[in-house]
Amino acid sequence: MEYIYFIDNASLVIRLINFLIKTPLFGESELTVVNQINGWVIRLKVPYFLTQLQYGNLRAFLEEIGYIYHPKVKMNLVFCSLDMGESPVKVMVDYQVAIVSYGIPNTAEIEAFRLQFSQGLGYCPKTLA
Repeated sequence: MEYIYFIDNASLVIRLINFLIKTPLFGESELTVVNQINGWVIRLKVPYFLTQLQYGNLRAFLEEIGYIYHPKVKMNLVFCSLDMGESPVKVMVDYQVAIVSYGIPNTAEIEAFRLQFSQGLGYCPKTLA
């Protein structure tokens, strides 16, 4: 099962990651986090089918923090390249995207990106708040 959502700021992405970490059901999930100028695209891949209740709870949570994202061709190519085993660094170079996190959900990568980006700019844009 795959879920692709757009989330407005980093705090909500971190909230999602904490939700995934604390819910044993999603321990084996794969999360891809891509930063864009206007927000964050996340793709959550759950390696098994969810029950109706689990699916409803996950969708409710995701819709609380973001909205369904319908990727354009470029983002589909990014996801496809990652699925075919290409390294995130190669995909970033090939498609000029910022893949902040890929694999097991982890807040450290988001925090580090947020800190480095803000220090480089000298201020914190609202998408990094």
